[in-house]
This record gives sequence, C-alpha cells and structure tokens, in this order.
Amino acid sequence: MKSIVSVLMSATLSVVVAGSALAAGPAPAAAKPDLAKGEAAFAMCVACHAADGNSTTPVNPKLSQQHPEYLIKQLNEFKSGKRANAVMSGMVAGLSDADMTNISYWLASKLAKPGFAKDKDTVALGERIYRGGIPDRQIAACASCHSPNGAGMPAQYPRVSGQHADYTAAQLVQFRDGVRKNSIQMTQVAAKMNDREIKAVSDYMAGLR
Repeated sequence: MKSIVSVLMSATLSVVVAGSALAAGPAPAAAKPDLAKGEAAFAMCVACHAADGNSTTPVNPKLSQQHPEYLIKQLNEFKSGKRANAVMSGMVAGLSDADMTNISYWLASKLAKPGFAKDKDTVALGERIYRGGIPDRQIAACASCHSPNGAGMPAQYPRVSGQHADYTAAQLVQFRDGVRKNSIQMTQVAAKMNDREIKAVSDYMAGLR
C-alpha cells in the first residue's frame, strides 16, 4: 500500500511540475544579431581595423570573416581584463553584450581580403610547422586546430588565414612569454617555439587561402 501511495504521489508531482513548465511557456529565444547596429557600433574601431574589418596596419588584426563566437569571447575578455591590452580594454569598456554580439556578427559577414607570405627563405619552415608541427619537441600542427586552409573552427578556433604576419607573431610571442594568458592551448604551443619558428609560421599563415 505504501508503495502504491508513493507512486501516486510521484506521478502527481510530475504532472504539477510539467504543468508549471507549460504555464511558464518556452524559454525566450536569444535575440538575433542586429547587423546594422553592429556596423554603427564598429565606427569607433575603424581607425585601427578599417571600415570593413580588413586592417591595413600590420600590427592591428584583420577581423573580417572571423568567427563571431571567437570575437565575442575576445571582446568579453578584454573587458574583464582576462586578456590584457590597455587600448582594447578602454575601447570595449562601454560596450554591452548586445553591442559585442552585433559587432562580431557584422564583422563575420564581411569578406576577408587575402594576404601573402613575404619571406621566401622561411616559407618552407613555416609550412612544415603549420601542417606537421615539430614532433620531436611535441609542438602540435597548427592545422589540427585552425584547419588546413586556416579557416579555423567556428566557436572553437579562430580563422588565421590571411592574417598579418606581424600581428600573429606578436601574439605568439605574448603567449610564449606569459603576457597573453587567455588560451592555455596556445600558451603551451608557443612556449616551445623560438623566434625564427614563430616568424616563419606567422608569415606562412598570412598567405594561406
């Protein structure tokens, strides 16, 4: 008898909970990015990143066609201080979550302009590191995360193809030296690389298609 009562009480509770959930209705859908607002908000970024996100300044990254999830993560980490950069921290301080989402999705909608490898003396070394890593030092191939053509993987790893070699090299050095601390994987990889290897692979990535 006790067992039957327990079953009935459990069934009644399930009905009540289910009924409450139905009464509450479905969870609200996430707001869709507003690309027009994203473009408007990006106006303050144009001086460094160009009007369409294709920066022409080698030390400033190209942002066009980048995965929006990656951009949102970086903007949030600049704002929180997890990724240290005095200029960017100031730029994002007044941005809301919606602003960051709108800007990121707008940038993702812009076509990235291709770049070019410039150092013919190290391009073979850069390709070898990008595609095969450096096995004897347990350095993973860049292509394993960023894909063979540098397109990256949405929501996980950024697009690196066509990126300015100067910017990429600077970031790898910052990861290696512990200045940039917002990616354990990149810190572990860069920690084992010397300046020549960093320069070579950065130049090679600039020319990826």
